[in-house]
Amino acid sequence: MSPAKVLTLAESDVADLGSIVAAALAHSPAARTLLAALEAEQTVPETAVRDYYARNHDRFLTPEALRRGVTPFDGVAPEDLLPYDEVREGISRELRKAAGRKAFFGWLDRARAGVTYAHGHEHPGDPSHPDHEHRH
Repeated sequence: MSPAKVLTLAESDVADLGSIVAAALAHSPAARTLLAALEAEQTVPETAVRDYYARNHDRFLTPEALRRGVTPFDGVAPEDLLPYDEVREGISRELRKAAGRKAFFGWLDRARAGVTYAHGHEHPGDPSHPDHEHRH
């Protein structure tokens, strides 16, 4: 995805990102460029990738294991899991993406820290606003 293009975000992405971040990414090429740069600079240690694989067997069950009704709570045989080498790059990519988003959220929080909204133009979900539960 080119950071210069306008994004259309899926509802699930808006839920994951929050509406303020989603709006920034949907309308700001600079925000998308920053997010892409932050994601690219993240380093995910091999131990973190292996740990994720070990803790999330439910995500790596083979289609055959799923058809047989295997669950990760009943004990999983090695043959019921997709091989680590097959899923390693995808896990690493997802962890890098999550770390990049976390870095972006931190940057955005710091950037917004000094912003004072004009009365009546506060974001309804902004917890710093005394009436943050109101709806427009």
